[in-house]
Amino acid sequence: METKNWINGEWVTPKNEKVEAYNPGKLSEKVGIVNFSDSSDVKKADIAANSAHKEWKNLNPNVRGSYLSKLADIFEENLDELAELASREMGKPIGEMKGEVNRGVNLFRYYAAEGMRSDGNIIPSSDTEVLQYSQRIPLGVVGIITPWNFPVAIPIWKMAPALICGNTVIWKPAENSVLTATKMAELFEKANLPKGVINLLIGRGRDIGNKILEEANIQCVSFTGSKEVGKHVAEVCARRNIKYQTEKGGKNAAIVMKDANLDKVVPIILSGAFRSAGQKCTATERIIVEKEVFDLLKAKLKEEVTKIKLGYQLEGDTYLGPVVSEDQYKKVTSFVNLAKEDAEVVAEGNNNVNLEGYYVNPLIVTGLDKDHSLLKDEVFGPLSVIVPVSDYKEAIQLCNDSEFGLSASIFTNDLNKAHAFLNEVEVGMARVNQETAGVEYQAPFGGLKNSSSHTREQGQAALDFYSEIKTCAIKYSL
Repeated sequence: METKNWINGEWVTPKNEKVEAYNPGKLSEKVGIVNFSDSSDVKKADIAANSAHKEWKNLNPNVRGSYLSKLADIFEENLDELAELASREMGKPIGEMKGEVNRGVNLFRYYAAEGMRSDGNIIPSSDTEVLQYSQRIPLGVVGIITPWNFPVAIPIWKMAPALICGNTVIWKPAENSVLTATKMAELFEKANLPKGVINLLIGRGRDIGNKILEEANIQCVSFTGSKEVGKHVAEVCARRNIKYQTEKGGKNAAIVMKDANLDKVVPIILSGAFRSAGQKCTATERIIVEKEVFDLLKAKLKEEVTKIKLGYQLEGDTYLGPVVSEDQYKKVTSFVNLAKEDAEVVAEGNNNVNLEGYYVNPLIVTGLDKDHSLLKDEVFGPLSVIVPVSDYKEAIQLCNDSEFGLSASIFTNDLNKAHAFLNEVEVGMARVNQETAGVEYQAPFGGLKNSSSHTREQGQAALDFYSEIKTCAIKYSL
């Protein structure tokens, strides 16, 4: 397969740079050819999206919804093929990848239904014979910049609400997921979307990402990625006075109280920490445990970690794929080496000896000072730190001791502590007796502090982000 731009409903092969893409789970396997754009392609997409917006915004919302419904059907029909390509390109185990594509299908259907729902409210007037109401209106052209760790779901959960609100899209995916993005654009084409409604640009951030941010005639940007790049996005958008949304990661904690059922807790924690090789912004990187059950939990974790299988094409409950690239492998390995130097190893897998790829064994360590970088910095890999605490009060203090505030969970059978946690934890997504990773597609997604720019994705909240409110009033008798 070979990547191409999809601009104004036409396929264009970028000519700036060409590289070969290989499977991170099987390095001898070539997946495709990646063609990168230069900045001149941004202008073409800019013109196409702005031209298309004039008609798209005036379509009946139910008609826009019918396009999303058709996309849902097409993605469902092509689920296995799309999941297979995405798994080979970025290494996520095939079972997880199929689940992700199915999530995309559900997102399309969820937002398709918004075409028939109310988009405003009647507002009482202090005057007589006045009809006053609010109306949701589109922003215009939306710039969407997506990461590689959820190459299907995240683009859809940004694009679907943007489209149903009447916006058009310029989409730049991460470099490690562009083959998947090209395949997705092929599916967009099958839905016969009006030309220019979605425009795909394949390129490096330094070449086209900044060009979109700085110069394209856009009214909104939705970005998911690193804290550093997210800060840059926010600065540029604030200077241009355009709306922005940045999702930037987490250092998520799972609190285990002494009354929790550890046999049920352990598989949930390991799922939250190690699925997708820990490459989730909601992954469990800190495990905070009451000291009465600390040793017992360590023993149970050690037993179960040794059962985790590695491989990108495995299905089932005990599997872990490779990290996405050589650069990511080097980054995560540096954290692993630091952990082995400064901490006590609690549990480590040992299944990657003969695998040909960027595999990192799952690792849990303990014995670190609360200010150690492994308890502060996001690893984005299969490494978690377990910390003993004396009671709930110390646990919640440690949980909140982070610049991030994306997700956290508590495991307990004490309803008082469960409700206290939901009130006191400083995160955007708080969960009881569930893993930190993931949120249902109909629920708002986002964090506090440095995890986000204080808006939300998914659910009804996404409609608020991708639209503006116009207040209308008519005096029907003079």
